[in-house]
Amino acid sequence: MIDSHWALELLTWLEVSFIVLVGAALLVVVFMYVTDITQNTHTIRKNYPVIGRFRYFFEHLGEFFRQYFFANDREEMPFNRADRSWVYRAAKNIDSNIGFGSTLNLNEPGTLIFLNAAFPIMENDALMPSPVTLGPFCRTPYTTNSIFNISGMSYGAISSPAIKALSHGAAKAGCWLNTGEGGLSPYHLEGNCDLVFQIGTAKYGVRDLDGNLSDARLLDLAAKPQIKMFEIKLSQGAKPGKGGILPAEKVSVEVALIRGIPEGQASISPNGHTDIRSVAELLKMIDHIRTVTGKPVGFKAVLGEKKWLIDLINEIRIHGIEAAPDFITLDSADGGSGAAPQPLMDHVGLPIKESLPWVTALLTEAGLKERIKIIVAGKLITPHMVAWALASGADFVNSARGFMFALGCIQALQCHKNTCPTGITTHNSKLQKGLDPTNKAERVAAYQYNITKSVAMIAHSCGAAEPRQLKSEHIHIVNANGFSVPLDDFNPQPLIFAPHNPHFSESKTLTKN
Repeated sequence: MIDSHWALELLTWLEVSFIVLVGAALLVVVFMYVTDITQNTHTIRKNYPVIGRFRYFFEHLGEFFRQYFFANDREEMPFNRADRSWVYRAAKNIDSNIGFGSTLNLNEPGTLIFLNAAFPIMENDALMPSPVTLGPFCRTPYTTNSIFNISGMSYGAISSPAIKALSHGAAKAGCWLNTGEGGLSPYHLEGNCDLVFQIGTAKYGVRDLDGNLSDARLLDLAAKPQIKMFEIKLSQGAKPGKGGILPAEKVSVEVALIRGIPEGQASISPNGHTDIRSVAELLKMIDHIRTVTGKPVGFKAVLGEKKWLIDLINEIRIHGIEAAPDFITLDSADGGSGAAPQPLMDHVGLPIKESLPWVTALLTEAGLKERIKIIVAGKLITPHMVAWALASGADFVNSARGFMFALGCIQALQCHKNTCPTGITTHNSKLQKGLDPTNKAERVAAYQYNITKSVAMIAHSCGAAEPRQLKSEHIHIVNANGFSVPLDDFNPQPLIFAPHNPHFSESKTLTKN
């Protein structure tokens, strides 16, 4: 009897609960219906009340399901499944071999084809990437043999566990980590890796109370042995002409303290340096920072209008080879960012495939190719693209999104929000808990190692003993009729090759004054 009594009460309670839930649901539906038919902002919701709301839900889900169910291996943007899968396997250090045949369309215009040698380099004759020295006239030059490094990602744009993993992973791999424009955090230093400190237009981390460049802050940073170089950020590939954008929800207490800005307010950097408005002022700033810190200094820019680089070389001719920047970081119009206006991301700036060959030819013609090292960035996450960059004149390749994939990024396109499902670009501790810095550091190091190993494999196949011996003559590119031609036939040439150009009527070789 007791059991039946309790069972009857439970059943009654369930019935009442169900009726209440149904009633509540109906009230919600009625409320949404009335709201939809009385508003005049959303046409779909007014014409299709309640049901029209599902449009936004499915549109949001499409970002996630498209890459799994609808997109082919080679068609998704910004990175297709085939490239992402290679990075994932490289980061996990698992077999990256494939079977049966390539899914790449070798007749597609723009496809790169490396010319294999009849007698490839034997393993016993293979060499490690050769060391390169930056800043030969500095008090503290920087020498490294790493060809593949971690591009600028600010603390704030990405999370503290992500920075920790990158720092430890870079130390394991022997590559550098660029701090991004958000200043130096303790997480950058934690792994004791080589660091490139980026100075953005807001000068976070090196500014005084008035927002001006502080020599005292520069000296403090230069005293840290981990910081090997300083990079002045003029522009970024994803948003040329626009400064850094950190949404308010990502400006935590710690981020605000490091940047010297109010907590919870959007961090919007100026779209240019107020104290660098010409190539003469750029060289002056480079010389000043180099003199104060004693370390190599260069600048980062995406190429658009080109004359300013010719003007820069003319200015170097006036001041001498010591005044030249120690490196140029050349960003691509198809570079990435945590947040950028779509018009700039889609339509402003030149892609790296155009700008790199042009800058290489310009510096070579001016006799500055050995003096000014070229670092490139922009969708170079796979071995064939890194090999192309080296063959086209780059001394180093930087990647941000490649290493984000190594951290576990699934290309959810949520970087500009605080909702990244993998914990990489969010400060939500619940979402960060899945990102174990110790485990991900191993993946970062494995990715860097495997991409270097694979680039070397391409080089050896082409008859080059090590990656930096790759040249443009090792590559063909497929043209519009589906046949390949030498890559140099497609490479744009700088203006200085025009015989009537007055800028370079003098000697093309610069020597130390």
